[in-house]
Amino acid sequence: MVALLGTTLTLGGCAFGQLIGGMAASAERAGSKVVKPKYTGLVGKSFGVIVSADRAVQADFPALVTLVTTEMTRRIAENADAAGMLPAGEVLRFQSVKPGWVARPLDQLAKDLDVERLVYVDIQNFALTEPGNPYLYAGVASGTVNVIEGDSATPSVFAFTEPVRVAFPDQSGMSEQQVPRDAVFRELARRFIERSAWMFYEHEEPNIIKY
Repeated sequence: MVALLGTTLTLGGCAFGQLIGGMAASAERAGSKVVKPKYTGLVGKSFGVIVSADRAVQADFPALVTLVTTEMTRRIAENADAAGMLPAGEVLRFQSVKPGWVARPLDQLAKDLDVERLVYVDIQNFALTEPGNPYLYAGVASGTVNVIEGDSATPSVFAFTEPVRVAFPDQSGMSEQQVPRDAVFRELARRFIERSAWMFYEHEEPNIIKY
């Protein structure tokens, strides 16, 4: 009888431990954490954001460069403690009147835009479906986020470079009949912008991030 009771208590303790462990794991998955910026050089400096994208990407998504430029500028201005901001509209106008801007030396580019820090976003891939399967969404956006320090001793090289890659949707098998194409574009772009902008300021993000 005593042995049986001991066995029951042992099993009960084990089950209780598993329950507590499961609850802790669930809380960890549902919780969030504060993450420090990867680059802090925008603090107290003037900045602008310029976006480059492959011609094919721009042809498929003509609103992408404007959207990324505008939203990246807004998020960084609101959160990174920069001293000044070059409005997104001015950067976009510069790109329109100087179509060969991508070939300009990095130090000259910072001088042209008259900023101490130029966030240079290079979008290398942006697609809503996989090649050969235009019917099911498998969105991927990838590129690099770079910084030109116009007032540094080496303004002709990037002072900071970090890759970024996001995906949407989170589950396979979604089609245009289920979700409008523009909604998938908007969410994929939002994720790319968010992950790119997060590099420059302290922020809170989920412990388990889907993208």
